[in-house]
Amino acid sequence: MPSRHWRLILNGKSAEDEPLREAVHAMRDRGIALEVRVTWEPGDAGRYLAEAIADGVDTVIAGGGDGTLSDVAGALARRDEAAEALPALALVPLGTANDFAASAGIPAEPLAAFELVRAQPPRPFDLLGLEADGAVHWCANLASGGFGTRITVETDEGLKKMLGGLAYLVTGIAKVGRIEPLQARIAGPDFSWQGGFIALGIGNGRQAGGGQVLCPDALVDDGLLDLTVVPELEGGVAATLGTVVSAGREAALEQVAVRARLPWVEIDAPEPLVLNLDGEPIQARRFRIDCVHARLRMHLPPDCALLSATR
Repeated sequence: MPSRHWRLILNGKSAEDEPLREAVHAMRDRGIALEVRVTWEPGDAGRYLAEAIADGVDTVIAGGGDGTLSDVAGALARRDEAAEALPALALVPLGTANDFAASAGIPAEPLAAFELVRAQPPRPFDLLGLEADGAVHWCANLASGGFGTRITVETDEGLKKMLGGLAYLVTGIAKVGRIEPLQARIAGPDFSWQGGFIALGIGNGRQAGGGQVLCPDALVDDGLLDLTVVPELEGGVAATLGTVVSAGREAALEQVAVRARLPWVEIDAPEPLVLNLDGEPIQARRFRIDCVHARLRMHLPPDCALLSATR
């Protein structure tokens, strides 16, 4: 049966979104008990989630971008309960890039996103669990490193507001002249690679950084993470970027990228390396990333490209 008691955990940047307000009232008119909690500082998502569980909420809805989705998903994942005993997860995409929503086919309009929650039962949903320096972090969409991570981390917030996802491209163009490849050794079951790279993607989802499709075949329910490494080609960074420009992004991935599907991966770097977990930069020299199969349940479109049954 459709969920009837929902809790919207809303990124404070979207608190004044008028279409969202109208959609909330529309759901209430249709008999849904829907309360809203607005995040203001780190830790709010976890506190609101604990409150929602105590109140018997069926579905917790992340209102925001990929970072908000990961915050709410991570708060759920840190609980001791099994996935079936936790509220289901849903998303109303309100961020700058909304990379996960774009890959998953979640509607951009708040009312349509709410209707999806009402119409579709939750499905098993994997998460990426990352350990670095003794701390555990959770990622719902994609962990990335290299050139794309620098763009995402360094793009000005004001530029994002003005240009949306185009801001990442503008920032990237400005930095092309000073890209340096990063060195790392990456290993997993029956897999090992070592060298310099300009881009790295570890996906539960498929894209990050405003539309950079790094893991084009990733699925959210297969128990595997998709690894893509774009190495520095002979001739340096310019040669690698030249291949991407001339062949196109997706074709270039097939030509130059090292790819694998693994249950876990370990990364060792001689210098501190930054991985971006849906907007959260984590710096360390050693990472362990596991795909935690079916850790949560999530409301997704029936034809979602990220589901095994669809493919």
